[in-house]
Amino acid sequence: MKTLLFTIGLILAAAVTVSEARQTDSTAVPETFIYEWAGEEMTMQKYFIVFLKSGPERSQNAEEAAQLQQQHLQYLGNLYEEGLIVLNGPTGDGGDIRGFSVYSTATIEEAENLASGDPMVKAGRLEVEVKPWWLAKGSVVN
Repeated sequence: MKTLLFTIGLILAAAVTVSEARQTDSTAVPETFIYEWAGEEMTMQKYFIVFLKSGPERSQNAEEAAQLQQQHLQYLGNLYEEGLIVLNGPTGDGGDIRGFSVYSTATIEEAENLASGDPMVKAGRLEVEVKPWWLAKGSVVN
């Protein structure tokens, strides 16, 4: 029963964390411009790549790390479902960069704020580095 209550508490805390991280100007839109390539016009949009890097605090025990991972995936999944993240995943090579996300936000500050609300970042297990990235709107990975 304690484990169930603890898990429910973690899920609720993650939901509140996501809500707090979204305190932004909802009227702002991502920057775009029209680009012509090979006779075709396309809309270029400024996205933000958030690199998730190994953080300074990686001393959590296996159970704590697993709980943080579950909260991390839930948090990023919620941002994806809301359209704030358009690509997301781990690197899988065990290096310093553990994964990355592509955020569709109006500003770098908004992307940093949302990325910093990730439970893994808050716990110090991960840290973020954010870079702007221009990409043709609607691009897909094949």
